[in-house]
Amino acid sequence: MAPELLDKALLYVTGKGGVGKTTVSAALGLAAAAAGRRTIVCEVAAQDRVSRAFQREGVEREVEVELAENLWAITIDPELALQEWLSKQLGGGPPVRLLARSSAFQYFVAAAPGAREMITIAKVFELAQLERWDRHNRTYDLVIVDAPASGHGLAMLTTPHTFGEIARVGPIKRQAEKISTMLSDPRRTGYVAVALAEEMPVNETLELRGRLEAAVGLGLDVVIVNGLYPGRYTLAEAESLRAAAANGLDPEALTAVRAALTQHERSRQQKAHVRRLRKEAGAPVLELPMLFEPEVGLAEYEHLAQDLMAELES
Repeated sequence: MAPELLDKALLYVTGKGGVGKTTVSAALGLAAAAAGRRTIVCEVAAQDRVSRAFQREGVEREVEVELAENLWAITIDPELALQEWLSKQLGGGPPVRLLARSSAFQYFVAAAPGAREMITIAKVFELAQLERWDRHNRTYDLVIVDAPASGHGLAMLTTPHTFGEIARVGPIKRQAEKISTMLSDPRRTGYVAVALAEEMPVNETLELRGRLEAAVGLGLDVVIVNGLYPGRYTLAEAESLRAAAANGLDPEALTAVRAALTQHERSRQQKAHVRRLRKEAGAPVLELPMLFEPEVGLAEYEHLAQDLMAELES
């Protein structure tokens, strides 16, 4: 369906808050790593959820930590990323560290609209290059960004153009133009929307398509619907269960039948939302199952990665 997705240099994963972007980012990372792609998953909100899923205490900020074969993770700290960028532009040394840590400069970064977003997306761009800011750092085939929720995530994508217009000349202008070019290049960058099969996430996903085109000139490469309930019963079987419940059952059996009917109805409603996405999203729609587990760990992520690969190749 979308086998070329993992061949890109950058995948930007976004969607409404709470739909499972981190879960999907981790599963995509494992799928790409299993396919032999040197992959890094970037978290931009300092939540370290990916690393915890891989039974680590957390990924240090600005440290690229190996989680599995061919798979790394990093949590981007804008202040450290800025210091690294300044070192690249100005040659490093104590003056750069002094500037980056000065209260006046910190105030500027905190106060300038979009400065943190610009620094973050610049670091993402740097991770996707064959030549890193620090030449001792490894290079990657694929960078997967566990991006903020749709609104903030789209704002981050527009900051390079905004800063390029403000800067007009100089290293910031040149850097911003390079980032904007990559973000709008369909050969190098792909956009993944994660949704739940519910009305509000579906509406936001459909709105995201148009807003993404306005921001970077590209549409969605794929929509991944997360948390789908299995369709266990046909309509006839569901009607038989309803008839059995109406005719009287012992309490334990009645509870089980009601639970089965609730799951059937949830699955039926989800299928209707998936059909709408397939009709209106303008991109392939992939499906991931609901995991009925108290905690999602490495084994569950590997299961989801296998499901994603099967969907991508179908």
